[in-house]
Order: sequence, then C-alpha cells, then structure tokens
Amino acid sequence: MSPADPILTRLTRASAQGLRRAGLWRLGAELLWPVQAACLALAIGGWVAEAPPERSALLALGFLAAGLMRSLAERRAARLAAETAERAVAALRRELLAEEAARLDRGLSSGAFAALLVQKLPSLRRYLARYRPARMRVSAVAPVLLLLSLWCSWAVALILAVAGPLIPVFMALVGMAAKEASERQMGEIGSLNTLLTDRLAMLPDIRLLDAGERTARDFGQSADRLRARTMEVLRIAFLSSTVLELFSAIGVAMVAVYVGFSLLGELGFGAWATPLTLEEGIFVLLLAPSFFQPLRDLAAAWHDQAEAKAVGGEIDALLAGAAAPLPGGVAEAPALPGAATLSFRDVRLSRGGREIAVPDFDAAPGELVVLTGPSGRGKSTALMAAMGLLSAASGRIEAAGLGLDVATAPGWRARLAWLPQAIHVPDQSLAAFLDPRHRGGDLQAALSRAGAGEVVARLPGGLAARLGETGAGLSGGEARRLLLARAVAMEADAVLADEPTADLDAATAEIVIATLKSLAAEGRLVLAASHDPALIAAADREVAL
Repeated sequence: MSPADPILTRLTRASAQGLRRAGLWRLGAELLWPVQAACLALAIGGWVAEAPPERSALLALGFLAAGLMRSLAERRAARLAAETAERAVAALRRELLAEEAARLDRGLSSGAFAALLVQKLPSLRRYLARYRPARMRVSAVAPVLLLLSLWCSWAVALILAVAGPLIPVFMALVGMAAKEASERQMGEIGSLNTLLTDRLAMLPDIRLLDAGERTARDFGQSADRLRARTMEVLRIAFLSSTVLELFSAIGVAMVAVYVGFSLLGELGFGAWATPLTLEEGIFVLLLAPSFFQPLRDLAAAWHDQAEAKAVGGEIDALLAGAAAPLPGGVAEAPALPGAATLSFRDVRLSRGGREIAVPDFDAAPGELVVLTGPSGRGKSTALMAAMGLLSAASGRIEAAGLGLDVATAPGWRARLAWLPQAIHVPDQSLAAFLDPRHRGGDLQAALSRAGAGEVVARLPGGLAARLGETGAGLSGGEARRLLLARAVAMEADAVLADEPTADLDAATAEIVIATLKSLAAEGRLVLAASHDPALIAAADREVAL
C-alpha cells in the first residue's frame, strides 16, 4: 500500500464507480418528489376548482406511481452504497493486516491495532455510504429544486437561496471542533484496548501481586475518559443538528408565511406576471422542506466525515511511520542450499534515521560468534541484517555463499532459529510453539537440554498449555529457556540470539551459554549479540561494533 495519497482519497477513488451509481439512483429518487408534489398541488387545486373526479384520480395514480419508483430507487441506492463501502473497507482491512505482517517496527500495540481494525474502520464505511452520497445530492438536488421554485416565484427562490448556504457555513465551523473531538475519542478507544490487552497478558502477575483493585481502578479511569470524549463528540453532533434544524425551520417558515399571505392577497409581489396561484403556492411549499433535506442528510453525516478524517489521519501516520517492507516477503520458501555461512563486507545499515557501520566478519558452522558493543551501537540491527530482515544500505552480506537479498532472504530465514530478548507466543499450544516447522522431534529432550523441563512440568496442561502473547506467568529466565529449547527442537542450521543472557541469574545464564556452545559444537552457526563477559569469554570470536 503506497502512502503517497491520504487514505480517504484512495478509498474514495477505489469506490468511486459504485458510489456514483448509488448516487445516481438516489438522485433519481430525490427528483421524483417534484413530480409527486406537482401531482398533489394540481389535485388540491382541482378540488378547490371542482374539477372532474377523473382528473384527481389520474393525479393520484401518478402520485402513487412516482412514490413507488422513488421507494425502489432509494432502496437500490442504499444497498449499492452499503455494499460498495463494505467492499472498500474490507479491502483496506486486508491490506492493513498484510502491511502489519510484512513490515517491522510498527510501534503499535496489538490492542491499538485491533481497535483500529475492528472499532475504527467502520467509521470509514459510514463515511463512504452516507457522507459521499449526501454531498452528491446537495450539489445536484438543491439547484434543481431552487430552479423549480424560481419558475413559480422569485421571492421563494430568494428565501431558499439565502437560508440554504448558511447551513454549510455553520457546519464547517462546527466541523473544525468535531474533527478534534473525534481524534481524541479515537485515541481513547485505542488506549483502552491497549490497556485491556496488556492487563489480560499480566493476569497471573496481577493475581500474585494482589493488584486486582488497582487494575479495576485503572480500567475505570480509562473508561471514564472514553465516556467524556464520547459525550464531547455527541454534544458537538447535537449542536450541529440544532443549527441545521434552526435554519431549515426558518427557511420553510418564511416560505409558508410568504405563500399564505400571497394567497390571501396581502402580498402582491414575488410571483411572475400573475399573482401566485393556489397550485403554485402548494407546489413551492412542498418543495421547500425537500430543498433542505439533502442539507439535513449532509449535516447528519457530517460527524461521519469528521470521524473518518480522524481515523484516516491515524492510518496515514501509521503507514508513513512503517518500516521498509520485509525483504522477500513473509511467504514460506524452501531452505537455501549450501553450508550455513555468513559474511559481512563493508556493510552499512540504515535504521531509525541513523547509519550503522558493521565490521567485516565471517561466521561458519561450528562457531559461536558474539557481536559486542555498548547499548544502542547497533548489535540488534546487525542481527536483523544477518537474518535477512533488513537490507544493507551499502556493502555486501552473504549467506550460504550467496548475496543476501530479496530473492535469497526467505530461503535463508528457513534455516534459522531466533532467540529474541522478549518472548512472543502466537495463539497456539506450547508444543506447537516449540516445534514451528512440525519436525516431530523429541520436545522433552530439547526442554531438558535447555534446562526448561521443570518450567513446562509446572504449567497447567504441560505442553498443551497456551501461554498468551507475552508468555504470561513466566519469569524472564524461564521464557529465555523456553526460547532456547525451541531453537534446539527446530534443528536449525544457524541460531541467532539477541542478548540471550541479559537480566538472568548466574545459574540460568550458565545454562544458556552452555547450550549455545553445544549447538555450535554440533556444527551449527551461532551468532549472538551481547555485552555479557561470560558469553564473550565462551565465544570463538568477538566482533566489536
């Protein structure tokens, strides 16, 4: 998805054909009302003039036929607009999910992202299905009704021409505040979802710390803030509705006063050539509310537009801040052939607006190589490049004797096992998590080798347990040992680890170091980033950044 155009512009362009068809159907329905109004006005005029009953019956039949066609056209228009908007928003949701999978460093919690997809995107559907067709009707129906009124009476046309434009002016003024209020409301929705996701992941810790009351208080405060933001949006929505009703009521009342006094003979101006007739008076009186109806619909959808702009701005900011696409994409690929070697030559990496120079080094099967350097120097970034998750800005990275690029990166990643600093567990059993490539190996042996057998033994359900996204209920050392067991069970040709002994006690760190050494001794390439003296001392080679 290209972030070159604002998301609302792209959505409107993608759904333009369907919305145009829906707008034409609705426009046809709106323009059938003057036909009905003319039939009604002529029928009333005929009753007063004691016209033949056949004439009234024919006009009544015309009124009913036009009403039936109008109802069918409105139904067709509403269905087309809803289906078009639903398709456009569903496509956007799929693209956002693909973007989330294919890009790194979102900086967006899963709760906030879920709120965006589930709770906020429907506002774009309402924007497309209601606001866009309402704009089309205002631009087409109002001028037609104004001309029909002018054909009967220039005074009525003048009243409508003066009262009508005041509504969009005040709507624009109210809309400035509506957009800001909607942005604040959407922000609170994302914050509440993030809080919920975090606290669900932390439930075991909350129970251990007896922090249930504190958690409930946090939820209450967040819900109160969301309620206040929602009420602020509703106040503005009611204000805009009041302004609309005021000016439309004044406009219709002025038309009714003019028509009434003209028919009583008190006003002798405002009509063409002859005094205003009863049929003309009833006709323009029936048209007056319909002149304001598209403006009423637009005002009713004005909040949808403000809400959609707030959500669109959030999506635009998300796309603009996204990292570069994952080299080679996320699809599975066959493993890259050849020895599991890694080579960096004159490599410079660009991440987070800064450049990182990586010293030249080679790593081969059977070696434990450790990247060292102060925090923030770029060790984790170098590991990302070594995994093919980040392309080099300059220089050359080779994996298995081939240049690491979009063509070879997926195959190289198929040979890797990765030990991040923080655990991240998909919604699956622990057994599935430890064996992601479905090798069917001995998981108990892998757990024992990583010193994690007792960790699994005390979990409810053992290997069938589901840990939650952040491994809730596990300490940092226990989570690290599970990740190490996963690397063992995967039987990967290369193991990459980011600070594998950070924040661990000496005994657990010793288990991790011994396991990494044993993996290298078995002929695997092991590359770690660390500033732990014990791990550096155990390494075959140190690469200082």
